[in-house]
Amino acid sequence: MNRALTLDDLVLAGIALSAGLLLAFLSRTLLRWLGKHAKRTKWSGDDVIVDALRSVVPWAAIAGGAAAAGVVLPLTRTVQHHVNQTLQVWLIFVVTLSAARVIAGLVRTVTQSRSGVAGSATIFVNITRVLVLAIGFLVVLQTLGISIAPLLTALGVGGLAVALALQDTLANLFAGIHILASKTVQPGDYIRLSSGEEGYVVDINWRQTTVRQLSNNLVVVPNGQLAKTNMTNFTRPEQRLTILVQVGVSYDSDLDQVERVTTEVIAETMAEVTGALPDHEPAIRFHTFGDSRIGFTVILGVGEFSDQYRIKHEFIKRLHRRYREEGIRIPAPARTVALQQGTVTIPQQRGGEDLSSGSAVTDQRS
Repeated sequence: MNRALTLDDLVLAGIALSAGLLLAFLSRTLLRWLGKHAKRTKWSGDDVIVDALRSVVPWAAIAGGAAAAGVVLPLTRTVQHHVNQTLQVWLIFVVTLSAARVIAGLVRTVTQSRSGVAGSATIFVNITRVLVLAIGFLVVLQTLGISIAPLLTALGVGGLAVALALQDTLANLFAGIHILASKTVQPGDYIRLSSGEEGYVVDINWRQTTVRQLSNNLVVVPNGQLAKTNMTNFTRPEQRLTILVQVGVSYDSDLDQVERVTTEVIAETMAEVTGALPDHEPAIRFHTFGDSRIGFTVILGVGEFSDQYRIKHEFIKRLHRRYREEGIRIPAPARTVALQQGTVTIPQQRGGEDLSSGSAVTDQRS
């Protein structure tokens, strides 16, 4: 038989609750101070851990004070059991949420450090968060005395039915996991699909991949389609790449002079334009005797895919100006066509007059 509640019991219970609240306040203050110091470090994982502890420790202190108060008070065995069980569920709930936040934050930190970009691969973050919350839910059921074995069996049977009903969704999910695990595409990569879409990969989640085009529009591609399509990744195996610029000069040009002048313009462009690679060895390759020009290719090095437009722009402007200064001519296409009288008749209109055989059309291509 339980004894009667006395004033001393209430005082002791109040002291226990007050101690829990005071400990929660002190721990929160201490963790706030630690959080300021954690932000000064290079590793972002300590920020995630301290932020999670700021949620767990104060609530744990309050739960401990409430449990101590329950022990002091002369409660019946049934009431005491329910109080303890409620506090346990409360504490498990808080720990589960904090653990999900910590682990998801650490996964996000790892994905950011691996990809080296601001965006994160949320597919791993979401899967991790769901798994932690599911484990916490099962622990709560076990704490409440509910057997989880039938639940797991029902989930297994129901999971088969759900898998059949959500084939496309699961295909996108596993395609996204495969893409990230194989490292063929990562957030921050510049890709081009065989269907024509291209841009920077912003995020890969459980269903789709988001691509930001250079026009700042977003293209959403299902993971299953991305895994099946032909794709060019301009960021891997390395971000640096080469670009080709086609140039042509007239037949009367001194090719040694052309090569020398072009090399000087390349060196100037590579040294002064942002995104160019000064250490990249330039290459000039003559390759074609055209109808009106000798064609050659200039090979330039750029640091990143989108830099090529600015570098081409500056290189063509500087090369055109330098060719004019050096007297190097870039001929326009022209062709001479001679029509013999009595062989071909071509009606022509000139000022409303019909011209027939005996005419000559001249279109010179030098």
